[in-house]
Amino acid sequence: QVQLVESGGGSVQAGGSLRLSCVASGYGSGYDSGSYFMAWFRQFPGKEREWVASIASGSTSYADSVKGRFTISRDSAKNTLYLQMNSLKPEDTAMYYCAARLWYRSEYNYWGQGTQVTVSS
Repeated sequence: QVQLVESGGGSVQAGGSLRLSCVASGYGSGYDSGSYFMAWFRQFPGKEREWVASIASGSTSYADSVKGRFTISRDSAKNTLYLQMNSLKPEDTAMYYCAARLWYRSEYNYWGQGTQVTVSS
């Protein structure tokens, strides 16, 4: 099955930037990177995970909380998903997860291990 590995998290001051990366491998037989919708989620301590951004077929979507500050992109040749995070705020502090699903599925069912982002004031 698909394996996702995130990296790029860390600690930054408010207003700073980070770029998260997610390397995908193990695509199923008959599929390539274009067969998958990719997304970033985040989870705050003690709360449910929430959707941050997604990308598929050249189309991107963002949660209102990050719109204008975060940019999701992918490099299909490298099987890598990115999340460029600018103007970070303390409330962005969370564990960030990369997720994937085949285009015809309704839910994301492949998840990375997560990478911690901490923003201090």
